[in-house]
Amino acid sequence: MSKTEQTWDFVIVGAGAAGCVLANRLSANPANKVLLLEAGQDYAPGTEPPEILDIFAATAHANPAFTWDGLSAAFGPTPSNAPDDRPRRRYTQGRVIGGSSSVNGMAANRGLPSDYNNWAAMGAKGWDWDSVLPFFCKLETDTDFDGPLHGQDGPIRLQRYPREVWPKFTAAVIEAIEAEGWTNIKDQNGAFGDGYFPVAYNHTAERRIGAAWAYLTREVRRRSNLKIIGDTRALHLEFDGLRCIGVRANSKGSEVLFRANEVILSCGALHTPALLMRSGIGPARDLQAVGVTPLAHREGVGRNLTEHPGVNFGCFMKRPARLPAELRRQMFAGLRWSSGMDGCPAGDMYIIPANKAQWHAIGARIGLIMMWANRSFSSGRVRLKSADPSGRLDIDFNMLSDERDIARLVKGVRLMVKLQAHPAIQDCVEEVFPISYSDRARQLSLYSKWNKLQTDVGAALMDASASLRKLIIKTMIADAPSLQDLAGDELTCREWLKTAVHGHWHASGTCSMGAEDDSAAVTDPNGLVYGVSGVRVADASLMPTVPCANTHIPTLMIGEKIAASVLAGQMESLAL
Repeated sequence: MSKTEQTWDFVIVGAGAAGCVLANRLSANPANKVLLLEAGQDYAPGTEPPEILDIFAATAHANPAFTWDGLSAAFGPTPSNAPDDRPRRRYTQGRVIGGSSSVNGMAANRGLPSDYNNWAAMGAKGWDWDSVLPFFCKLETDTDFDGPLHGQDGPIRLQRYPREVWPKFTAAVIEAIEAEGWTNIKDQNGAFGDGYFPVAYNHTAERRIGAAWAYLTREVRRRSNLKIIGDTRALHLEFDGLRCIGVRANSKGSEVLFRANEVILSCGALHTPALLMRSGIGPARDLQAVGVTPLAHREGVGRNLTEHPGVNFGCFMKRPARLPAELRRQMFAGLRWSSGMDGCPAGDMYIIPANKAQWHAIGARIGLIMMWANRSFSSGRVRLKSADPSGRLDIDFNMLSDERDIARLVKGVRLMVKLQAHPAIQDCVEEVFPISYSDRARQLSLYSKWNKLQTDVGAALMDASASLRKLIIKTMIADAPSLQDLAGDELTCREWLKTAVHGHWHASGTCSMGAEDDSAAVTDPNGLVYGVSGVRVADASLMPTVPCANTHIPTLMIGEKIAASVLAGQMESLAL
């Protein structure tokens, strides 16, 4: 049965990183009635499950209870003429209070000034580095650095691990990186040249500090003008002509129309464009093809889907090199470096070692050397398969379709092959292999008692027998060319990259900001959707390009900046 609730000043759809920020900042004005809707479960402070508090992210990341079911994507380049037989692999996005900030790796990096200056040059006026820096500072309390580039009283606590804490495998990879000439720049958020650094994280020694923890505190939740409702999935936006009057949702089993003076979409780069398209806003031809009546033609909705394309090398670690029992965090230091390729910005590449590959026992024995392009030039799209809100999305990242991306990953693979040959790494591993992520390995990555039992047995066999270890690696993890072939034969490397490339849960760009006369732009620089009124976007889908960073902190910044814009607009209206 459908029913209507009261009219709110703001209905925020999606309690992810930006949604939590907006709910906090907008409800700080007691005159604003704010409703925050979350498709997943809401956990009040003190009731969070231990899996999403864990600072080893894969515990929550691999748990279907906290992520979207049935979300899968194609990663490699879209075939031009041949049949599209690319595998569709699970793509993880948080479906719980805090969104992906409740299941992600908690890396707290901003990217580079050139990222945001490029946004402004592309039409997102007011999003240059000098304009976004105050909001980066506002959101953080950096426990290691201060000064004009760092915040000291924001809700997100940043901390780093000193070198003496790094496990042996991590330390060995950094030693190999040093041997190639890179030095410690110490502060990835304040020093913008190439080099390695201890990675900044938003957690304490014991628990995650995601957006829900930082922005939806007990004190904030006690505000009488703020309501948070979990287990509520948006179906479509409701319009009176071209003016949005609310959002219709399935809330705890009942269909409800939540009326609003303004709806703010913070569903992320996959679900925000899907909700717009189901509501008739998007490429008219695509909408008609799935039975949606177009309301406002906007070609850019769902397009410009960008990510950080990369590949991993696995390293079966000797016992002394494995993650010590007293540490839960598995990544400690990273390298930002420049490819030097024409048309690519400085700092466009990234390498980070991980001292544990997965939550299970096999993963505890495998270290990773992870490499990706920090700035992608390839882009894909999100499309509806049907008008049904419960239907699956067609997600195509189309990675490595731009020559600059695949050429840089070839260069990155050669660097990884060179690094792994360094004596420090060879001293702490049994073998190194390119990872291809078989279907079996992906199935085992899901958190369950049965998978734990299987991987416990497999890990014991890998420790007991070198031949069994090689067999398990070959059949489950690394059905790929040898390192020598990848480094010595560019064609072999390119073919492997097209099948092994994957993302890092940094989907962005599908409702990008820009000028109204830019057909690729979906919103203005304040997040207001072109062609309709009463709808705003505030999440990673606004990004014109993916920054040279994990997207969590930039998305929090977007939430802070859009919230400030909304509040400033209210003040201007009152003054008039």
